[in-house]
Amino acid sequence: MIARLYVLDTDTLSLVQRQQQPYVQCLMTLPPDQRAITVVTVEEQLRGWLARIRRAKDTATVIRAYARLYQAVVYLTQINVLLFDDQAAAKMNHLRQQKIRIGTLDLRIAAIVLARDGILVTRNLSHFQQVPGLPVEDWS
Repeated sequence: MIARLYVLDTDTLSLVQRQQQPYVQCLMTLPPDQRAITVVTVEEQLRGWLARIRRAKDTATVIRAYARLYQAVVYLTQINVLLFDDQAAAKMNHLRQQKIRIGTLDLRIAAIVLARDGILVTRNLSHFQQVPGLPVEDWS
């Protein structure tokens, strides 16, 4: 039997990176090959740190923002990243036809998780539970 992937959404990954419990504890109970994020989460994380760098008003803030960007890049290279591929695009098109009312990036995350038969780990149950057939868990 193939173990299912637990896919962290962007918010959950941020909590893990900040060492928030019980997120870290739950993640550590999983073998590394069952932990994943989506390429959408990579996009959101990098976009956030780049925006902080652009908004920085002083040198100390720029230095801290670059350090956090670096830490994020290092962390992101150590976890499985699931792509938005043809299978995920087909799932997304199907979800759009159903007129699911969540944001585009969340819809992409859901489509990727569905395409990989994973379980989405999120606190955002109000949005993701709207997606038919999407298994979700809240580790809080």
